[in-house]
Formats: sequence, C-alpha cells, structure tokens
Amino acid sequence: MAATTHTVTNQPPPLVGYDVFTSDRALTEGVTRYVADTHLDAVRAELVRLGLAAGSAHAQRWGEQANAHPPVLRTHDRFGHRIDEVEFHPAWHRLLGHAVTAGLTGAWSRPDGHVRRTAGFLVWTQAEAGHGCPLSMTHAAVPALRHEPELAAEWEPRLTSRVYEHELRPVSGKAGALAGMAMTEKQGGSDVRANTTRAEPLSAPGEYALTGHKWFCSAPMSDAFLVLAQAPGGLTCFLLPRVLPDGTRNAFRIQRLKDKLGNRSNASAEVEFDGRTWARRVGEEGRGIATIIDMVAATRLDCVTASAAVMRQAVAQAVHHAAYRQAFGRRLIDQPLMRNVLADLALESEAATTLALRLAAAYDGDTAQDRHFLRLAVPAAKYWVTKRCTPLVAEALECLGGNGYVEESGMPRLLREAPLNSIWEGAGNIQALDVLRALRREPEALNALLTEIGTARGADHRLDRAIRGMLTELADLEGIEGRARRLVERMALVLQGSLLVRYAPPEVADAFCASRLGGDAGAAFGTLPSTLDLAAVVDRARPLSGH
Repeated sequence: MAATTHTVTNQPPPLVGYDVFTSDRALTEGVTRYVADTHLDAVRAELVRLGLAAGSAHAQRWGEQANAHPPVLRTHDRFGHRIDEVEFHPAWHRLLGHAVTAGLTGAWSRPDGHVRRTAGFLVWTQAEAGHGCPLSMTHAAVPALRHEPELAAEWEPRLTSRVYEHELRPVSGKAGALAGMAMTEKQGGSDVRANTTRAEPLSAPGEYALTGHKWFCSAPMSDAFLVLAQAPGGLTCFLLPRVLPDGTRNAFRIQRLKDKLGNRSNASAEVEFDGRTWARRVGEEGRGIATIIDMVAATRLDCVTASAAVMRQAVAQAVHHAAYRQAFGRRLIDQPLMRNVLADLALESEAATTLALRLAAAYDGDTAQDRHFLRLAVPAAKYWVTKRCTPLVAEALECLGGNGYVEESGMPRLLREAPLNSIWEGAGNIQALDVLRALRREPEALNALLTEIGTARGADHRLDRAIRGMLTELADLEGIEGRARRLVERMALVLQGSLLVRYAPPEVADAFCASRLGGDAGAAFGTLPSTLDLAAVVDRARPLSGH
C-alpha cells in the first residue's frame, strides 16, 4: 500500500552534477570580456574545474553538513587550560580547503587576478556561502598589510598561498594562513572612532599590548586579525596573531559565538583583550582608518559578489524547478505569468553578476581612472546589490511553492543568508553616506563614474533619460543626506543599465531598461511588460544540468 501511494511523479530532479560556471552565461561572457586572451584558456579551465566541483553532489552535501553542525566554542581543554578554540565540522574544512586550493585568497599579484578570483568566488559561494567570510578576510588583509612592508613580507605569501593549514601554530612554520578582522565594539558599531580598546606601546618598536573588547570578530579561528585600537597617537591598525612566535597562545579570549540568523556554518565571536594581548602596528599611529580602508573596500566588493552568487543560485533553482514541474497541464516555465517572474529574477541576477565583474576588472586595471571609479561604484554597488538579494531569494523560493519552504530544498538556507551582505562592512545607510562623502571630497570619482556610464549614452533612450534624472539629483545638494538612498539607488541602476546595454543580449538589456529605468513595471517581481522577449531571458538563465 505504501509503495503505491508514495509513487513520486511531477517532481523535478535535483539540480546536481552540473557545471556552475559554464551554466552561467553572464559570468562566462564577463570572464571572456575582461581576461586577457593570452591566458583566457587557462582561466576558463580553472573555473570549469571549480564549477564542476561546486555543482557536485559531494560539495552540496558538505554545505548541508556545515550548516547542520555549526561551529562550537571550546574555551578550555580537559585539564582546565584556556585554549579559546572554535571547532568545526569536517565538511567546513573540506569547503574552505577546496577554496584556498583554488586560489580564492590570492588575487593581488596575478594577471587578471581580481576577475578570475571574483568569478571563482561567485561560483564556489553557490556551494555554501558561510565559509566565504574567512576567504574574504584573508584576501582583503593584503592591501592593509602593505602599509607595513615588513609585515607584508612575512604574511602575504602565506595569506595568498594555495595551502590550507587550519591548525593553530606559529605562522613561521606554516605554508598557508588565514586572517580575520575585529573592528566593531558594543558602543560604536560602524562608528569605529568610538572604539575604546587601548594599545600601549611596548619596548620593542612597533609592538603593543591591547586591552579591550570587540563585539564582532570575523572568523575567530584565523591565524591573525586586523584590529583597531586607540594608541597614544589616535586610532591605529594592528595585526594580532593568535599564536606568538615562541609557540604560546596570545591572550585572545573568545567570550561567546554569536547565534545568527544565517551564515551559521561560520563563526562570529565576541572577544576580549586582557592587557597582555600582543600586537604589531600596521601603518602610522592615528591612521587606523586610512590603513584598513583598502581592506574594507575589498570586502565590500566581496559582499557584492557573494550576493550575486546567492541570487544566481536562487534563480538557477527556480528556473530548474519550473522547467520540470507541471501545473494545469503545462510546464511552469511555459506559463506566461511564471515566465514573467523568472525573467524578472534573471534580470536582477545578471545585472548583479555583470556589475561585480566590472568592479573586479577595475581593480585589475589599477589606473587612476579605475581607482576613482571604484571609490563611488563600490559603495553604490554594495548598497544596491545586497539590498536586492533578499527579496529576490524570497521570490525564487516562492517559485518552488511549498517545496521551497522545506529545508531540504536548500532555499531556506539561501534566504537566511541573503540579508548578511547588506549588513556586513556597513549597512545601507553607511554605504549611502560613504557615497555622499566621496561626492563632496573627491570630484574625480564622479567624473570617473560618469565617464563609465557615458560610454553607453545614445544606445537606449530610457538609459539616457535615467542618466539625465541622476544628473538632476546630483545638481541639487539641498537636503541630500535625507534622500541619499534614492540617489545611490539611481546611480547603481544607471551603472547596471549602462553595462547591460553594452554587453548583454538585446532582450536582456531591453527588459532591464524597460523595467528598472523606464518605470514600466511594478514593485514586485513578475511585472515586466508582456511585449518583451521573456522566454529568451529565462532560457539564458537556465542552468545546464545533466538531466
């Protein structure tokens, strides 16, 4: 009886055993666009290997296990010695180890390094997003450490290494290392100038003892941390190693792990420095924010990329489901209303991916024009792409109906993950205010952004109108802070539109400009004009599985 009543029909096969990279046309085209011809084949081969791994059954299982068995804090060993260690499930180490081996912590000294790393980060995050935090922190620590050449010479080869060694021991004996970050405190949050952690100079040059606390410490199992503390000369950046050169543990007390909405495979901690916590200065005293700002900018790009990855995986799951599931006698993907929803989701995902790759290419370009462009484009992109992630994932989950609301589908995990990047490295208001700061202090940044956008002028009348509207907003600075979000949203949308008009297929660019710039759509997903070629947009977004 059970066998008869439980015959399974009209259920899609799992999306497994596919190449996450090759199935993403926006991503593959972007890599081809930005990577030099001389090593494009090698880069594509790397990304195909990573894409096949990300879409494999074992990687998907690792992601499930790492989230089902979150990290555990071990403050003491069995004899009562303080150890302050975070214990992870083996699946976490497999995910993180694969990512490190794939080069996702090293981009700064490789040809087209940021484009290839951003593409890889976008691919591998789709297997599991939580372990992206230590990958991002380790990658982003490099430009901050370069303010202190001696420290950079010691740490950079290990931080950019393809060797994963998670055991805690002196870094001098390790081929690979991870870095975390601890900036925010209870009383200040994003206002790091309110930090009260103290740094007292020791007898040796550049060495200090820290006293204080950190309310959020990212990746507390790392080998070292970049922290901010108040030195005699003002707020200063420091490198705090977990293990001292003599092999003893630094005074790095983990008070507790945060119980978070999502990102549960990853550990975030509250930590305390007890006056014996040894650290080395990075950069000049009083220049802590200027020293660490390059790290913040790099991690903000990773927020954009990780959100684009979560969006892409949600869209892939929704389109895959709709391609197999039937209702009312037809496949969901062939029904006009569902096709409209899927196309709208696909537009948002492609725009996010295309923007992330453009930012990565500007990092690789590293000209004065690129740096000015990034100064505005990074916070604007971080604001908008991370904001769009949560509603997109919620809508994609709904495409699966009740199946999407069940944990086994993986969609609830994506939904819990979605809000993270809009908060990490400064929530929406912080990004909007940073854009205003750049507009007021760095006119070259606006010129660079307008130059980038201007290359697409004349290609679409709706884009041209949106550019004029943005310029009108910029010309009126009265009360600008209160409407900063509106301005930054427009900047991000116009930038995305200009990229899609130049690089995406006509049906994608047309649909984006009509709905995002032309105002011919509603607030909810699935309200695109019916005159558009929505079937082509959905087909472009469909993952190429083995089924």
